[in-house]
Amino acid sequence: MKYDVLIIGAGPIGLACAIEAKRNGLTYKVIEKGCLVNSIFNYPVNMTFFSTSERLEIGEVPFISHGTKPTRSEALEYYRRVAESWKLDINLYERVSNVSGTIGDFTVKTDKGVYASRVVIVSTGFYDFPNLMNIPGEELPKVKHYYDDPHLYANMDVVVIGGGNSAVDVALETFRKGARVSMVVKNQEIDKGVKYWVRPDIENRIKDGSIISYFNSSVVEIKPDSVAISTPDGEKELKNDFVLAMTGYRPDYDFLTRIGIATIDPVTMEPQYDNTTFQTNIPGIFLAGVVCCGQETRKWFIENSRYHATNIFVYIKGIL
Repeated sequence: MKYDVLIIGAGPIGLACAIEAKRNGLTYKVIEKGCLVNSIFNYPVNMTFFSTSERLEIGEVPFISHGTKPTRSEALEYYRRVAESWKLDINLYERVSNVSGTIGDFTVKTDKGVYASRVVIVSTGFYDFPNLMNIPGEELPKVKHYYDDPHLYANMDVVVIGGGNSAVDVALETFRKGARVSMVVKNQEIDKGVKYWVRPDIENRIKDGSIISYFNSSVVEIKPDSVAISTPDGEKELKNDFVLAMTGYRPDYDFLTRIGIATIDPVTMEPQYDNTTFQTNIPGIFLAGVVCCGQETRKWFIENSRYHATNIFVYIKGIL
C-alpha cells in the first residue's frame, strides 16, 4: 500500500497532522520511535506547562485541567484521548532510519518495515538529544541531562547546571525534597524568560542562601565525588553526588541531514523550509512543529505551531 501521507513523530503536532489527513480524506500512517507524545512523557514528573490548557488543544477535543496551567500527567491523558477520539493510525516503538525517493514516490525505512508514501511530514521535535558540555566526567553515571523525580536526590549534594525554566524547576523541587542544591549559571542572572510565578521563589531561595548560586560560571570537570567549576573568583571544587545538567536539547540533525534536508545557518542549524507551506528543500517532505527550531528552541512551542498542520495540508491538497 502507498499512503498519501506518512508522518514521522507522534507528538502533539504529529497528531495534529494526522487529524488533518483524516479531515481531508487522505490515507496516512504515523510512525513514532517511542510512546505516544514521547517528549511529554519524558518531561519531569511534576512539571506544569507554561501555557493554559486551551492553547494546547488540537482536533477540537477540549482540554480540561484542574488548574490554570495543566500538568504533565493531564497532558498525557489529554493526548491519549485525542488519539482515541480520532482513532488515529499510529505505530509506536518503531524508529524511522531513512527516507528516500521523490514527491509522489517516497520510501520510508524503519527498524520494523518499509513504507511507501506520496509525501512525508517530519514532526520529531527537539527533545531527543541533550546539548552536551563536552567536559571531562560528563559520561559519569551521576550526570543526568533528563530530570525525573526529586525524591531521588533527597539528602544528596546536587549541582544544577543552567539558569532557564528547567534548571530553576529542578533546583526548587530537589531543594524542597531535601537536597543540598548549588546552581551553576553561565550568565550573570537567572534567565529573563523564567516563568513569572516561579522567578520570585528562586530569587528568594538564592538570596537567603537556601540554594547556593554561582553566576558567570561554568563546570570544567566532573569527578566521582566533586565538581570543579570556574567562577569570577577563580576555580572552586564542590562536594557532589549528582549533576543535573539542564543545558537544553536539540533536534536529530543527523537524521535530517541523512534524508537530505538542508540547513540555512550552520550556527543555529535551522532547517530549510518554506514559512507558509513548511515544505523543505526536498519537494514533498515537510517539517511541522518544534523540529523547525534548530538550536533556537524557544521559537516554536505546541501552542504557536499547531497551525503548521493546517498550512501543510492546504498545500498538500493542491499537489496530491
